[in-house]
Amino acid sequence: MLTVDFTRFPLAPGDRVLDLGCGGGRHAFECYRRGAQVVALDQNGEEIREVAKWFAAMKEAGEAPAGATATAMEGDALNLPFPDESFDVVIISEVMEHIPDDKGVLAEMVRVLRPGGRIAVTVPRYGPEKVCWALSDEYHEVEGGHIRIYKADELLAKMRQAGLRPYGTHHAHALHAPYWWLKCAFGVDNDKALPVRAYHKLLVWDIMKKPALTRITEQLLNPVVGKSFVAYATKPHLPKADAATANAATADAATGSAATATGDTAK
Repeated sequence: MLTVDFTRFPLAPGDRVLDLGCGGGRHAFECYRRGAQVVALDQNGEEIREVAKWFAAMKEAGEAPAGATATAMEGDALNLPFPDESFDVVIISEVMEHIPDDKGVLAEMVRVLRPGGRIAVTVPRYGPEKVCWALSDEYHEVEGGHIRIYKADELLAKMRQAGLRPYGTHHAHALHAPYWWLKCAFGVDNDKALPVRAYHKLLVWDIMKKPALTRITEQLLNPVVGKSFVAYATKPHLPKADAATANAATADAATGSAATATGDTAK
C-alpha cells in the first residue's frame, strides 16, 4: 500500500533514493522495482533486517531491473551518515509526526538532497487524526507514538523554511480512516472486536484484489477523509550569484575562525 503517488513523483532508473524511516520498506521496494539505487534507513534494527531480506528475495526473483541497487541500514534521521547532496530523491512517509525535532529532520533531508532533487513527505491528515486522538489516548500516548498533528499549511510552511519548494499535494487512504476510528473506539490493541475484524477483512480484500468499486470510492473520498496528507517539493538550485556569496561567506568564516584560533594560541 503506497502513500506516495509515483505518477506525481516520477522516478528515473538510476535515481539515488533515500527512504528515510522506511519501516517495513513499502516505498523502498517500489523504488527498487523502478530501477533506483535505494537506501532504506530506519532506527529499528529488526525492521531493517526484514527489509534487507526482502531486498535479497526481490533480487533473486528478478523483480528489480539491471542496474538497480538496494541497501538497508540502521541510522538516525537527525544525523544522517551521508555526505551533502548524496541523493536525487528523498521519501519520508508517516515519520515526522513521531519526531520532536521535525525541523532538524527537514534540515538533514535538505542537506543530503542534491539541488534540483525531489522530496516526498507524508503525515497523518489533521481531521482524521484529530478524531483518533479524541477517541483514544492510547492511540498517541505511547512511547514512539504520534506527538503532533500537522495542519497542511503548517507542514508546507516548515518545508519552505527548510529551503524546499513545494509543488503539489494530495490526500490518500480514505478507506483506512474509518478502520483507525474503529480501532480507537474499541481499543487500539483489540483486534477481536467484530467491527474491527470485519473492516480489516475489507481492507485486505481491497489491497489484494484492487477492485474498481473500492478504487473509485477511495478516490472520491480522499479529498474529504483521506488518512494521509502528501506533499511534494524540490530543492531549488542556488543561483550563481548567491552561491558565490555563500562560498565567500564560508571562506570568511573559516578565515576568521583560523585567525581567532591563532590569536588564542599566541595568548
